[in-house]
Amino acid sequence: TRHNFEMLKQSLTDQSKADAADLEEQKSAKAAAEESKASAEGDLQRTTESLANSQKGLETARASCISTAADHEATVAARQEELKVIAEARKLLQESTSGAASQTYAFVQLTGSMSMRSSADLARSEIVTLVKRLAKQQHSPELAQLASRIA
Repeated sequence: TRHNFEMLKQSLTDQSKADAADLEEQKSAKAAAEESKASAEGDLQRTTESLANSQKGLETARASCISTAADHEATVAARQEELKVIAEARKLLQESTSGAASQTYAFVQLTGSMSMRSSADLARSEIVTLVKRLAKQQHSPELAQLASRIA
C-alpha cells in the first residue's frame, strides 16, 4: 500500500545515493591510479635510459682498462729490454775499460775526427751505437742521454 510504496521509494533513493557516492569514489580512485601509473611509466623510462647510459659507460671503461693494461704490458716489456741492453752495455764497458783507471786521459782533440786507437775505443763506439739505436726505437730520452754520457 502506500506506506510500503513510500518505504520502497525511500530505500531505492538511499540505494541510488549510496551507489552514486560509490561511483564517485571509484572514479576518484581510478584517476589517482592512472596518475600513479603515468608517473611510474615516466620513472621506468628514465631508469631504462639511465641504465643504457650506465652500460655504455661501463663498456667504455672496460675498453679503456683493457687498452691501458695492454699499453702497460708493452711498456714493461720495453723497460725490460732497455734494462737488458743497459746491463749488456755496462758489462761491455767494464770489460773494455778494466785497465782505464791506471791510465791518464786528456780531453784535447788532436784532429777533426777521433780515430779508433784500441779495441776499447771500438767496443765503446759499438755500445754507443747500440744504445742510440735502442733509444731511437724506444723513443727514450733516458737512453739517448746514457748514450751521450758513454760517448
